[in-house]
Order: sequence, then C-alpha cells, then structure tokens
Amino acid sequence: MTGLSAVAADTATFQVPDPDGRLAGVRLIPEIRVTGQEFSRDDAGWALVMARPPVNRMEYKLEFRYPDGGSETVLDAGNPRRAAGAFGEKSVLEFPGYQRPAWLATPAGPGVSADFRSGGITGRLWSPPGATGDEPLLVVHDGPEYDAFASLTHYLASGVPAVRALLLDPGDRNYNYSASTRYAAALAEAIPPAPVTIGMGTSLGALAMLHAHSLYPNVFDALFLQSGSFFSSQYDAHEGWFPYYQRIRRFVAGARLNWPVPVSLTCGIPEENLNNNRQLTHRLRERGYPAALHEVPDAHNYTAWRDAFHPHLTRLLRRMCQ
Repeated sequence: MTGLSAVAADTATFQVPDPDGRLAGVRLIPEIRVTGQEFSRDDAGWALVMARPPVNRMEYKLEFRYPDGGSETVLDAGNPRRAAGAFGEKSVLEFPGYQRPAWLATPAGPGVSADFRSGGITGRLWSPPGATGDEPLLVVHDGPEYDAFASLTHYLASGVPAVRALLLDPGDRNYNYSASTRYAAALAEAIPPAPVTIGMGTSLGALAMLHAHSLYPNVFDALFLQSGSFFSSQYDAHEGWFPYYQRIRRFVAGARLNWPVPVSLTCGIPEENLNNNRQLTHRLRERGYPAALHEVPDAHNYTAWRDAFHPHLTRLLRRMCQ
C-alpha cells in the first residue's frame, strides 16, 4: 500500500489504494497537530489532502483500520524517507524549501571516545581529532541518543571550535531529568574540569541542565537548551499525569536564577513546549541572562534538534571558545 503521493508548497496529498475494500478507514498520525487526519473513501481507495502546517518537515505514521475492528500503525510504504528516533522510525514528509544541514556532507574524523564513569553518572567522553585534553567541554544529556540520531560528534568534528563532549547516559531518565536534587548533585560532582563547560540537553534533559545550573552555578559557563520541558501551571496542566510533574512545576516557578550565563534555546513552532520556552526566556532576560530563543520550523524530534545546531549552537560555541 502506498501513502504520500504529492507534496506542494502548501499541501501534501496522500493516497492509499484499496480496490478490494480491505480497510475500514485510514488515519494520518502526525507528530504535530494538523487539521484533518482522517482519509476519505473514493472509488480507488483512501485519500487525504493536508494543508501545510508551520513546518518544513513532518514526521508521521499511518493508521490502518480493518472491518473486524482491528488496527495497525505503520510506516508509509509510499514514502522512502525515514527518520530514526528514541521511539523507533517514522516516515518523513519534506516540504519544498527544506534543506539538510550542509555540515552533514563535510568530511569529519571520528575522534576518540573513552568510557566515562563517576559515581552513578556514566557515558562516553569524546574528543575531536588532534585534541590535547585542554579544550572546552560540552556536557550533553541523552548524549548517546544525540550522537546516534542527530550526528552530534560529526557536527562537532566538522569545523566548529574544537570542544570535547561528555555524552551522558540518561539512566532513569524520568527521575534524573525531572528537577532531581540528588541527580543534580551527582552531575555537578562528576563533571571533569575544563577551561569552559557548556551544558546541553533537550526536553527533560534541557530542564535538568537548567536545574543543575540553578543549584550549582559555578559548574556551567553557558547552556544550550532545546525544546525544554519547563512545565508551568499556565501552559502545561495537561502534563499532570507525569509522575514528577509537580516537582518540575515547583522548580520552574521558584527557580533561583541569579547567576547569569549565556543561554541559547531552540524550540519548534508547533510544539506544546513553545509557550513555556518563551516564558522562561523572558524570565531569564529579566534576571540578567543573555538569553535568546530561536523558534524553528520543525517539532519535538532529533532531526529538528540536529538542524538547529547551526547556526545556534555554533554561535554559542564560538562565543564561549574565543
């Protein structure tokens, strides 16, 4: 069965042939909210014309429903584009104008990696080709995932200022990254010395970097935070099911943000997290932080975070590594 059949500047057309009536329905399962997700039945099968949402690319799956009441969620067989992620592959729709980062085509040496362990903190310490060990240090929550799904070390080796990267394993991610004072203390103790240390994370990992900075202000000299889960009562009551929601909400509402360092934030235009990222950025600026939020035309996924490395992470690294 096919799916995506045509992409124009303002629309995408999906068609699923079903001449024998094997299906009772077809539904688009996008990672963002779109208007109209149910396919309509026609003589040849099922069709959907979707208006372009405010993105340059969109990850999605298709749901097939059967007359016996069963259903399955599948990749789009009519679209060869795929994106890997922490929760498996998704099909990818790319609208006209989307461009992959140029640095992906830049030759880059693999660098050198070594296992890292300090107390309960584990991960991998990566150094670029020719490193001396005195380079600035980028400390990355969900580091292995950033590397596998967003090519982080390739980016770091492709011409940005020479930095080492501490790619941290998440461990019990929901607990560790949800404003846990125990985890923040272990992180602050584990980070090896460096002339400049920059904290980086996405989603809950971004929140955890900000939390660690608020408790241990001498650890990080700058922060790069992507799609941070900075939950607030105003915008995120629907996240109340999350076991550590109240802990996160209390931290965000009362965080001690009194040690200004440069903060660069990115967030997708259609993301639920956009409003709380805007709110946090405003608050950081009020506290004297040189903070900037960059709103990008994608969503909550590793490709979106990868595509925002340049120019936003590049600028921060250049600023901190002069």
